[in-house]
Amino acid sequence: MNKLLLLATSLICLTLQSSGATHPSKDIVKESYFNDSTKTKTNDPKLGFKNLFESEEIAGINTHRLHPKAINFVEDYISDNTNRLTQMKTWGKPYFDMMNSVLTKHGLPVEMKYLSVIESDLKTSAVSWAGAVGPWQFMPATAKLLGLTVTKSRDDRKDFTKSTNAAAKYLTQLYSIYGDWLLVIAAYNCGPGNVNKAIHKSGSRNFWDMQQFLPAETRKHVKKFIATHYIMEGGGGMTTLTKKETDNLLGISIAPVADSLVTVINVTGKYAANVVASNLGLSITDFNSLNPNFEKTLSSKGNYDLRIPNEKLELFHQNKPAILQQSVQQMLTAVRSR
Repeated sequence: MNKLLLLATSLICLTLQSSGATHPSKDIVKESYFNDSTKTKTNDPKLGFKNLFESEEIAGINTHRLHPKAINFVEDYISDNTNRLTQMKTWGKPYFDMMNSVLTKHGLPVEMKYLSVIESDLKTSAVSWAGAVGPWQFMPATAKLLGLTVTKSRDDRKDFTKSTNAAAKYLTQLYSIYGDWLLVIAAYNCGPGNVNKAIHKSGSRNFWDMQQFLPAETRKHVKKFIATHYIMEGGGGMTTLTKKETDNLLGISIAPVADSLVTVINVTGKYAANVVASNLGLSITDFNSLNPNFEKTLSSKGNYDLRIPNEKLELFHQNKPAILQQSVQQMLTAVRSR
């Protein structure tokens, strides 16, 4: 790596300013904000989602469900944004694939791509009120520190690949401080200084316990990420299965129906079998016969080759956004009743 770029990356934690509910890249910060009491040893990045979900064991399988304190916000966000985000999963796939590759290269969870969704709706032309630009919303000073070129004739903040690599470097720096992605997202929005103050005032590093000490805009920003994550993936992105369990799921035989009578559609998201069946006018028995262990396989793999009778295909496409919204709503209601 270029020595100057390495130096710039290492200095980012000492040069990002926090003041009020502003984007971290909007100001410059004091070194004192990064004292030893705020730092945490970097763990497996996946563990940084520990405050996003609550773990539970179902039928011997360790799963993660949405944190109860996020439910009310997620419900409202789903009603307003499910259609938009569902469509984004299709047109945004090339961008998501690229971001998955970059984030994986940097050892980061691919779920962090959803931060770009709430920052800019994946728009390279996005410009904030304060002048942050691009899909990851960088201010000029921060962009330059992260190795991006920002001039009158060239602005790398608008380059998806370059800005995603810069964002990955910055997220890595923030995670080395907090070890928790909800706090990283908060710091990305309001700056490390404000997050550190909230930690000290609350005496906690748990977002749910300290959120009242963060700016209102930042609390909303974090919850937008949670809601977007849940709409896009549900709990499937955080579900863990043993290799044996996964192999068992993949080895299940499919009901003997002639291929000419059904269409196979690969689906992702948090769909509920009974909701899909109801919307298609199928009995749950017939649906499960066509699509055995639908929910478990969808949760473990993140996608499922859904088999739909040909005469129901148009109905599925028409009702797809409503099916996803009803499925997530059903799961949220189940969580609230526990």
